[in-house]
Amino acid sequence: MSALGKVVRAGVGRRRVQTLVMVLTTMVSVTACILALGLLVAAQGPYQRSFADQRGAHLNVLYDRARASPAQLAATTHAPGVTASAGPYQAVAVQPRSGPDTRIPPAGSPLPPMTLVGRAQDGPLDGLRVTKGRWVAGPGEVVFLDGHSPLAVGDSMEFPELPGHPTLKVVGLAASVSWSADGWVAPEQVAGLTAPGTEPSVQYLYRFAHAGGDAEVEADRAALAAAVPGGALARATSYRPAQEEANRTASTFVPFVTAFGVLGLAMSVLIIGVVVSGAVSAATRRIGILKSLGFTPAQVARAYVGQALIPAGVGTALGVLLGNLLSVPVLGLAHKALRGGLLGIPVWVDVVVAVAALGAVAGTALVPALRAGRLRTVEALAVGRTAPGAKRAAARGTVGGAGAGAGAVGPVSRAQELIGRLPVPRALSLGLASPLNRPGRSATTGAAVVLGTVGVTLCVGLTLSLGSIQDGLAADRAGKVVVQTPFDGAAPSADHVDEAAVARAVDSRPGTRAWYSTVPTPVALAGSTGRSEVVAFSGDTSWSGFQLVSGRWFHGPGEVVVAAATLRATQAKVGDTVTLTDHGRSTPAKITGEVLTTNDLVFTDRSTLAPLGGAIHAEALTFHIDLTPGTDAQSYADGLDQAVKPLGLSADPGEEHLSIVVLAMNTLAGTLTLLLSVVAGLGVLNTVLLDTRERVHDLGVLKALGMSPRQTVGMVLTSVCGSGLAAGVIGVPIGILVHHRVMPAMARAAGIGVPDADLAVFAPSVVGPLILGGLVLALLGAALPATWAARTRTVTALRTE
Repeated sequence: MSALGKVVRAGVGRRRVQTLVMVLTTMVSVTACILALGLLVAAQGPYQRSFADQRGAHLNVLYDRARASPAQLAATTHAPGVTASAGPYQAVAVQPRSGPDTRIPPAGSPLPPMTLVGRAQDGPLDGLRVTKGRWVAGPGEVVFLDGHSPLAVGDSMEFPELPGHPTLKVVGLAASVSWSADGWVAPEQVAGLTAPGTEPSVQYLYRFAHAGGDAEVEADRAALAAAVPGGALARATSYRPAQEEANRTASTFVPFVTAFGVLGLAMSVLIIGVVVSGAVSAATRRIGILKSLGFTPAQVARAYVGQALIPAGVGTALGVLLGNLLSVPVLGLAHKALRGGLLGIPVWVDVVVAVAALGAVAGTALVPALRAGRLRTVEALAVGRTAPGAKRAAARGTVGGAGAGAGAVGPVSRAQELIGRLPVPRALSLGLASPLNRPGRSATTGAAVVLGTVGVTLCVGLTLSLGSIQDGLAADRAGKVVVQTPFDGAAPSADHVDEAAVARAVDSRPGTRAWYSTVPTPVALAGSTGRSEVVAFSGDTSWSGFQLVSGRWFHGPGEVVVAAATLRATQAKVGDTVTLTDHGRSTPAKITGEVLTTNDLVFTDRSTLAPLGGAIHAEALTFHIDLTPGTDAQSYADGLDQAVKPLGLSADPGEEHLSIVVLAMNTLAGTLTLLLSVVAGLGVLNTVLLDTRERVHDLGVLKALGMSPRQTVGMVLTSVCGSGLAAGVIGVPIGILVHHRVMPAMARAAGIGVPDADLAVFAPSVVGPLILGGLVLALLGAALPATWAARTRTVTALRTE
């Protein structure tokens, strides 16, 4: 081994704690960067990757077998533009109820209408990936579309209107990139789910040469319709809604993952710079010895860069390993939220992060290493290992630089003098003055704690804002008790439900605080293609929980609040007047506000639709009921259910909706914040350790003069209090500003706006603990060096120079 190699190895082995800090810092930084970059890659076109992996279909089509022969249907696989196909599969539209062993919804509750398809798990197109449970093994079992399942695995549903009253048990959930059905059963099960006098539909799946946009998909559908007799094509479902939803969801991840990635990179550079600079400063005398032995400045510089790269290389390898291990649950959750994407870190991400990390370490270490190489031999030998601050303090005749001396000059000395006059115990004043001995190092470490505080603040803000936004998006399910019309397979007319009688039953029920009813009614908006869904309200909506991005809620007939998607489609804005039309009738309505929702919806009072003269769709009528405090929702629902059942309705406790996307974002933000906090804590640990070791002789003098271990711990911990509090005061406002940038960017990616209430989540009760969080972070980082300093024997400290 060369002399230079021996110097590098000796330097790494001698400074074990600094080496360990370098390893851990690099490891955590690389782990955070791998996760952040992996998430960014996963968020880039996850649907396209899944579509290719699962051989997705551009169109899934249901045909009426009574209007087309099997040969005619088979001929559609050769229609113009078709490049691949799958089928025929038997499909049946059913109207089930929850089974006897189902808890949510309660047994016997109506479930939404659904289309079940009999097929195997795999096939030429739309390979189905089981995400929970297993695939069907035979009749009596069903697998639902993941993300759209009304029941959980293990629940059951029954069909009391069908012969034999069949029951299906949910044995699994599956991901379909094409959303080709609501659920899948064994092919031999379809006959038992077909109502007497009807026949199952026939499903075919298709891929086309050109299906990149809605216009091309519509042209492909027209080609299929032209290939069969008129009316044979009953329904065609495009892959485009699934693609747009997945892309919107994926794009919301990018802003906050980018923010955390930038914070992690900046913190890593700062901490590594502190570690390497501290190693050079602590080895000044050793550098002088090396130069006196004939080492050139270039060799000295290479030696200290090598001493940084060896532990950094170990930390990088461990970080790559840990990042890939953590990516399994993290990317698994993101994959579920994005309904596609990566399930593992690509090799090129590992390589890029590793090379970038080692390059950052080398670049950061090069500056102090070159400074070490330029030191004059005599100067290095004379300065030795004593800290500059300590030398200045000794020249003034004080211990630790906290007192005043006759020769004290400069702002640092004056600040130390003022701190020494504070009415606090001497040990604490020494600790408060300690950072002034190394102001550059202290400022760098403080900056790392600031960035850690920014990350924590951003994480808390995102969690609060996302929770509030989720509450607003789920407001259509508001109500501790919900009364709705059961589905019976038919479309009842308005006279099937006596709304006045329902209202009386609700009002007379003990525990009722307030209620409102909603009913969706499809009408057309002038300037918008298609028919938007208008949700008509009656009753007290003041407690509904709907959030407004701008404007105000409607106050009566002739006013509406609309979604951002509706504003874009009609090119209107809040304050404009739109025209609602239905069956040749029209009525004007003023837009008074923009409501928070991802759907194309219009909300208005029931009386606004009176001029249109349309019948209310009673099968979709829903009553949302709020209860007085202390009222048991289940008991209230059971009692109300007995009252409304003769009216054709059922009452059930409201369900809380947990968004997998919000859960994924909160989990990812929490994981990255934890990693950033660990990096900041390691930076504080290293800085305090360097300061303590540079002043170990002074520490021995203080112990000889009677300083107790408890006072020593207090002195060391106090040395980081100022920087910790400053980090909180500086970092929290920066974190709030970053939050106010990231949240709107995420909302824009999702196609919605952010209500002011969802941004203003930093109440004093939140900001106060966050500011103190910087202090807590600094104290945790200084805890180990403080314990080491307290345990150092006086004789050992006095002999160290």
